[in-house]
Amino acid sequence: MPITTASRLLTVALLALALSACAARNQAPVAMGNDDDDAVCQSRGYAQGSPEYVACRKDRDVQRSAATARADRRQRDLGEYMLNHPERP
Repeated sequence: MPITTASRLLTVALLALALSACAARNQAPVAMGNDDDDAVCQSRGYAQGSPEYVACRKDRDVQRSAATARADRRQRDLGEYMLNHPERP
């Protein structure tokens, strides 16, 4: 049975969809708003290079890292719960 162009296009579309789901996992958490750190810190009135600006950028980095760690921990905890409680769907 020859492979038609339509089936090839469908296969490519399904592969692209599957790969895009993998890429979406590494995005910044929604709770952070995906804002530009530079724009946020400057909008607070901090001049670039000032100690307040540097502290603002560090704070946003720490918040983002904490949010990512929480999301990863929740995912791991859910996986462990599902392994330990197979009777519950």
